[in-house]
Amino acid sequence: MKKVLLFLPHGFETYEASAFIDVIGWNLVDGDGSTKLFTAGFTREVASSFDQRMVVDLLWEEIRAADFDALALPGGFIEFDFYREAYDERLLGLIREFDRAGKLIAAICVGALLIGKSGALRGRLCTTYNQKDRIRQKTLAGFGANVVNEPIVEDGNIITCWGPAAGMEVSFRLLEGLTDRTRADFIRGIMGFAPRSG
Repeated sequence: MKKVLLFLPHGFETYEASAFIDVIGWNLVDGDGSTKLFTAGFTREVASSFDQRMVVDLLWEEIRAADFDALALPGGFIEFDFYREAYDERLLGLIREFDRAGKLIAAICVGALLIGKSGALRGRLCTTYNQKDRIRQKTLAGFGANVVNEPIVEDGNIITCWGPAAGMEVSFRLLEGLTDRTRADFIRGIMGFAPRSG
């Protein structure tokens, strides 16, 4: 069983978290049953960007990176104080631990900024939210990352994207990395999405 850790900082975006939950969950139930997702946070109940509440499976102190095969990171809104927990050194250290072990890390939208702030994207290709004068892409570049203005960018074990619209595809690519292209395309199909092109 491949295990995905979905870390939810305060102010996370619900759609971006749900993309990971759905794709990994569909594979558990209707796919080959080889993947399972676990949510985690610094508090048992985490408020999202739009003040929806989610009760997580694991608290920070219960996480052991060695127990997981991949880390999933949604973005969030500055207006809902996302970066207060997203930039917490404990989470940044966890990202570095996953990266050092070569484990998959997938981020949607400004979730890439967490990876950048951790130092794991220094000198690597990536992307992040590209609207509003590309201020978030400039921030990511400031962490030493090589920012590409493309919908999805993969560099080694790290997958990033430029916004919520690419969130489902990032989730499918995470599944593909945990299983294979055939299994990921099967889940794409039964969820009503077209097979991956290229």
